[in-house]
Amino acid sequence: MEYMRFVFTVFMALAAGSAAAADAVEKLRHFVASARSAEGEFQQTVIGESGRPPQQTTGKFAFSRPGKFRWEYELPYPQLLVGDGKRLWSWDRDLNQVTVRPLGNALGATPAAILFGQGGELERDFDLAEGAANGEDEIKLKLVWIEARPHATANPENGGGTGFQLIRFGFDGERLQRMVLRDNFGQTTIVAFSRLRLNPRLDPGIFHFEAPAGADILGDPSSP
Repeated sequence: MEYMRFVFTVFMALAAGSAAAADAVEKLRHFVASARSAEGEFQQTVIGESGRPPQQTTGKFAFSRPGKFRWEYELPYPQLLVGDGKRLWSWDRDLNQVTVRPLGNALGATPAAILFGQGGELERDFDLAEGAANGEDEIKLKLVWIEARPHATANPENGGGTGFQLIRFGFDGERLQRMVLRDNFGQTTIVAFSRLRLNPRLDPGIFHFEAPAGADILGDPSSP
């Protein structure tokens, strides 16, 4: 009887753990399925392995699925990324240089594909699992964490390389609060979202980009 009680207790603990993991992953699935558009602000911190001071930037963003987004760095150096549904435009304001390339190849199996893509990329290109808080700062946030690991075969048109080892998403209820990226060079990028509005009515014009006069353009703007 004691043995059976022990087995039952272990079984219930495992079942509860599996349910919690499923609930955590479901938060990400629900966000991808329900957030057809969003806008807000962000603070981005990049931490390298070399011991150099972290690099911090701030800005604002907006997206409208599929493939339309605007990611604008404001401080300390202005830079603008715009996806118009077909192309990805990157404008370095200080250099007045514009880089343009097809959007599909640019997103691949990346965090941008999860946030701005069709939605099918989530299950196709990533293994999903419940995560855990990493360090005292994350513990204080009391978020639910989900981990997404790119499949080795993801993004075959770019040789299967995704550039990322792990992407972590932190949710407060149904609201995305943090995104943590660990790339193949040992660099960690933390994106903290604020003033996040889900499914607002956005001006389509913010996803249209025209190169400024005199800008140096790299790539073919006419390519689909």
